Formats: sequence, C-alpha cells, structure tokens
Amino acid sequence: MTYPPTVRTAPQSAPTHAPAQPPATPPATPPSHRGAWAEGKKRLRTAATTEPGRLQIIGAVLAALVVAFGAVTAFEISDRASAADDVVSRSQPLSADAASIYRSLADADTAASSGFLAGAEEPRAARERYQKDIALASRLLVKAAANTDSSSESGRQIAALNEQLPRYTGVIETARSYNRQGLPLGGAYLRFANAQMTRDLLPAAQKLYDAETARLDRDDDNARFWPVFSLAVGVVALAALVWAQRRNYQRTNRVFNHGLLAATAAAAVVLLWLAVGHTVARAELNDAEAHGQKSLKVLNDARISSLKARANENLTLVARGAVLTDDGKSDKYETDYTTGMKKLGDRLSEAQKLADDKEGLGPVEAAVKGVSEWKVRHASASTTDKAGDYEGALDKVIGPKVSTGQSFDQVDDALATALAHEQREFTRAAEDGRGALTGLPVGAAALAVLGAAGALLGINRRLSEYR
Repeated sequence: MTYPPTVRTAPQSAPTHAPAQPPATPPATPPSHRGAWAEGKKRLRTAATTEPGRLQIIGAVLAALVVAFGAVTAFEISDRASAADDVVSRSQPLSADAASIYRSLADADTAASSGFLAGAEEPRAARERYQKDIALASRLLVKAAANTDSSSESGRQIAALNEQLPRYTGVIETARSYNRQGLPLGGAYLRFANAQMTRDLLPAAQKLYDAETARLDRDDDNARFWPVFSLAVGVVALAALVWAQRRNYQRTNRVFNHGLLAATAAAAVVLLWLAVGHTVARAELNDAEAHGQKSLKVLNDARISSLKARANENLTLVARGAVLTDDGKSDKYETDYTTGMKKLGDRLSEAQKLADDKEGLGPVEAAVKGVSEWKVRHASASTTDKAGDYEGALDKVIGPKVSTGQSFDQVDDALATALAHEQREFTRAAEDGRGALTGLPVGAAALAVLGAAGALLGINRRLSEYR
C-alpha cells in the first residue's frame, strides 16, 4: 500500500515582538484660564486706551482716596480724642487722688503726733483731723481700686496700702490708750507707728502716685501725637483732585466741574479742620502739661515735704533725743526735719518759677513767707528745749499763739489754695484741648462720603458727553 508522501511544513515560530499598539491619544489640554487678577489687568489696560475708560478709572481712584482720607482721619482722631478724654476724666483725676492719698496719710501721721503732744486729753480738733484723713485715704483707695487693674503696679500698691493701713491705725490707738494713762510706753508705740508710716505706707503711696502719673504722661503723649498718616493721605487726595480738575480743564477748556469742585472743597475742609483742630488741641494740652501738671506735681511735693517736716518736728519732742541717726551723733527726727524743710524750700522755688499768673503766684509767696517764719520759730523752740524747758518748747510747737504749728497751718493752707488754682488751670486747658477734637471724626467721615459722591458725579458728568 503506497502512502502519499508527507509534506512537512516548518513550524511557525512565535512572533518575537508584540503587535504595535496604536499610540495613546494625549488628554486634551484644557483651555488656559486667566486668573481674576490678570483678567482685571487686561480689562483695565483696555479701558485705559479710551477716554471714557480713563475717566472711569480716575473717578474710582478719586473716590477711594477721599473715602480713605475720611476713614483714616476718623480712626486716628478718635484715638487722639479718646486719649485726651482719658487725660481729663481718668488719668489726671487718678493721679490727683493718688497724691491726695499720700497727703492724707502724711497729714494723719502729723495730726496723731500733734494730738499726742497735747497730753492725755487729746484736742478734739487734732482727733477729728486724724479721723478725717484716714477716712479720706480709705475712700480714695476704694475708688482707685475700682478703676485699676489689680495685676498692675497701681493695683499692687493699693493692695499693700489696704493691708497696712489697719495695722497703722491699730498701733495709733494703742499709743493713745497708753498716753491717756500717762504711761511712757505710748511714745514708743507712736514712734513705731511713725516708722511704719515712713517705711511701708508712704513708699507704697509714692509708688501709686508715680504709676498713675506715668499713665497720665502716656495718655497725654498719645493725645498730642501728630496724626501723620491722616495728614499724608489728605495731601495726596487733595493733590489728586486738583490734578483731575486741571486735566479736565486742559481737555474741555471748562474752568469748573461742579462735582470735582465740591469733592475738592470737602477734602480741603477736612484737611484744614484736621490740621487746625489738632494744632489747637496740642497747644492746649501742652499748656495743661506745662502750667498745670508740672505745677501740681511740684506743689504736691512741697505739701508732702511740709507734712513730713511737721511730723518730725513733733516727734522730736515725743522722743526727746531717744532716737539717733545711724552714726549716733544727732537726733534723727531733728535731722529729718531739717532735710524736709530744705526740700520744701526747693519745691517752693520751683513753684514760683512755674506760676504764670498772680492768682497762682500769690499763695506760693505766702507759703514761702510762712516757711521763713516757721524756721525762726522752730529754732526758738529748739533752743528752749535744749535749755531744759520742755513745757516752754511744747508751747512754742503746739501752742495757740506764735507757734510752729500756726506757721505750718499757714503754709499748708497756702499750698492748698495754690493746688486748687493749678488744678482748675489744668482742667480748663485739658478740656479745651479735648474740645478742639470734638466732632472731627464724625465730620471727617461725613465730608469724605460727600466728597467721594461729588467726585463720582463730576466724572459721570463728563462720561455722559460720550453717550
């Protein structure tokens, strides 16, 4: 059986490469979108190529400048007016109260020593003066605490005074009790109370006064600081309005554009009001600081020095040489009296230079005369005491006639009169300074709105010519 020949075919080999795939279609690139800022710039450039477009841009810029001027002026002047109001109604009254606290404490110490010297039967006037001083100091401390942050320096000193004052009054009452019994221990308690007053109470009161005076100075500086930003924006806005009117005249040969003229007048009024108002306020506040605040500080220092000198004079007789200076050579209270009288004389010399009218100078000159008389009488009392005549010296210190006590009262009354005058002068000048800024923030904002409206109306009048 014959078989057909087998035809052998070569095996097909597998392809060495995968069939080519069609190239992937790249994702469609989204159309580019310009940002809002770029689009706005494009439109602005396009608008700037035509006169109506330029007018629209000018109108918008003018309105923005005038509104910005009014807003900045209202903000800055509101800040200055608030500081001026603080000077009048808060900072200075608190500073004056702090000085009164110091004076009341020092006067209470003086009254206590004067009453002690009178003997077992304390004079009613001395007792009432002491009680009045303590009550005033307590009341002013409550008022100061209500208007002061407890974590501030003033708050800490108020807390210290409130803590120490009851201790002082307790020691004074103990001294009085022993004095009424005729026991010498009363003098020791009185000296201890005086040491507590000198070491604890008066330094705390001084720190309180310094802190409140520093706050007054800050408020005063803030109120007097020039509103530089407002003035700069005002000058730029006014210059832009003048330029716009000049441009309008050059292109139309029209002298006035009523809208632009109204906007210029509004900006000029605000700028003039700002400059004059703040200049007047600054001048009045400068006057209050120079002829009121400085005088008040010097006179308060003088009055406190006189009170300290009087207390030390009394304690000289109470201690009778039992308390010496650190070097052990001199009577401590007599030395402190001399130091206090020297400070008093220096402060009165300053007060004479600062007094700017007869009403203020007269009481100061009366105080100077009283100090001279006081020194002469003290020297006489000291000589009498050193001669061994204690009763004679006592009469020359606390007696009803020709005594150092009378001289002290004359000095104290004269200084009180001078302080009252300078307080009135300060308040008047500070209130005038505050008044010069009254209405300016609201007026500036209102005029700025009117000015911006005028600028837009003026530009729209020109635009209407192209329609």
